[in-house]
Parts: sequence; C-alpha cells; structure tokens
Amino acid sequence: MVSQSKPAITVTCETCQVTCQRFGKHRNGLRRFRCPKCGKTFTEPHARTLDTMYIPQDKAVLATRLLLEGNSIRSTERCTGIDRGTIATMLVRAGERCEKLLADTIQNLHVRDVEADEIWGFVGMKERAKANLYNAPDTLGDAYTYVAMERNSKLILAWHLGKRNRQDTLQFIVKLRRATEGKFQLTTDGWPSYPDAVERVFGSDIHYAQLVKVYAASRDGEQRYSPAEVVDVEVVPRAGMPEYERICTSHIERQNLTMRMQIRRLTRLTNAFSKKWENLRAAIALHFAYYNFCRVHSSLRVTPAMEAGITDHVWTIAELLA
Repeated sequence: MVSQSKPAITVTCETCQVTCQRFGKHRNGLRRFRCPKCGKTFTEPHARTLDTMYIPQDKAVLATRLLLEGNSIRSTERCTGIDRGTIATMLVRAGERCEKLLADTIQNLHVRDVEADEIWGFVGMKERAKANLYNAPDTLGDAYTYVAMERNSKLILAWHLGKRNRQDTLQFIVKLRRATEGKFQLTTDGWPSYPDAVERVFGSDIHYAQLVKVYAASRDGEQRYSPAEVVDVEVVPRAGMPEYERICTSHIERQNLTMRMQIRRLTRLTNAFSKKWENLRAAIALHFAYYNFCRVHSSLRVTPAMEAGITDHVWTIAELLA
C-alpha cells in the first residue's frame, strides 16, 4: 500500500524573516514549526471550522449529521470521540449561522397555501415545576416552536421559538409576513391569539381560516399519555374568502412528527430535553436549514428550496456550515 504524505510546506517567521523548522504537531493533527532565532512557534496554514473552531471539518460534518438524525449530544460524543462541550459549542455556532441563512434567503416569496402550527417542548423543566421556583427566568419551562410551511413546496417559511402567548404569536406572524409576498391562503389551528395577530400584520391582504378540532372527554382508566380522540372539526373563516377544500393543517402536523423524530430535544418521554434556551433554538434552526436545503423530500424528489426556486442543487452539510 502506498502511503500518502502531506505536501512539503515552509513557514517563515514574520519577525526574523527566516525559515522555521519542523516542531511536532498540533493537538488537531496540523504540523507545527518553530523559528530557530526567536523561538516562536507557528501552525501550518488552515481554515478553521465555523471560523473559530479547531475541530477538523470532516469530524464537524459527521457530528452535525448525527445530531440531525436524532442523536443526543452524548451519543454523538461516543460515536465521534469529540468532547460534548465542543459538540454543544459547534451546535450553537452552526445554529446561529443557519438562522441567519434562513432569514437572508427566505424573503418576499410568492406562495399559494401556507399552514401554521406550534409544537410544544420545554427547557430545563416543565412549566408546572417552574411555578414552584422563586424568580424563575423566562428561558425555563414551556417552549413552543411556531412553524409556517408552504403546502406545495414543503418549504419552511418562518419559525419562532417562544412562549404560547400573544406577544410571541405576533412575532411569528411578523416573520411570516417578511418571508411572503402577495395574496395567499393561510390555515392555522384554533389557538385564539392567531386571528388578532394575523389581522394586525396582514389585514385583509390574505385569505385566512382556522381549523378547530373538538376533542372528546377523557375516558375512565385512560392512560396519561394516550392521544385525545378528535370527535369533530370546525372550519372558521377569519379573513378574505378562503376556499374550503384548501383549508388544511395535515401537512404541518406531519412536519411536527418530523421535528420530534429528528430533533432529539423534542422527543417525547425521554431525558433528552434542552437545558439551555439557546441550545434548543440552535438545534431547531439547524434542523430547518437542513430540511430546506439538504434533505431531499420523498414526495418531491428534490429539496424544498429547489422546489421553491431558491437554489438549483442539493446542498451538502459542509456547504451549510461554510
């Protein structure tokens, strides 16, 4: 077997202007050099992952792929050998980059059918346990992820992590307004804060309806986590003239399942919940960027971003982190 040696390179000391000598390796495998006159040490030229991290790019891509496939941080640590603190730092920085990418690329899009919903999670503890703490911060307890998806292209148009209240609902609708342009039909669930937020942000510029589900009362002996039985569905037009055959939330509810399967922090009945608000936000941003640009949708045969005309190819995770 022929061994592949690294190409010979030389490093010049900026102070002494002399050629440095080989001086071992850095902890990440890169070659080091030392000036024979002043004793300064240098590392061979290289590009840092996510601008500041020393972790090799191939390992960063592997760790990111494991996180995106529903692995926990500790599971990713065991698979890759990367310290869990490094993985958490990489997740936050990648999430910040992905959040900016989504905000910059998904703007003023012409859409036809938009479905919106919110999915529950929690940070640190559930809201009931938080009530027993004195001066508990707002970054603990229930955390709702508001999601808006274009039904035909499956593109995630807007998302917002917050509490289930009027203020965060309004912020989410404002983000949806920034992502879209023109007249379209919007369908949400029966959350009471939606009609006021939609009216304040969109007015009569869109067709809007709510799909309200009526649940049956819990039966005696029913398990605590058994799904509630839906006995009726009410359609409530709110603005414009929505077409009844297009009033639907099935696609966004299927997207909720995808989130629970691929974001470990949102998996029900496990100990994999988020301990920090910023970590949950980063994980969600990373998931949506991967979903829009990298993951080929099984029914579309392309990524949602390609279907929407935002990009012309399937992105790699390395492109997502670049």
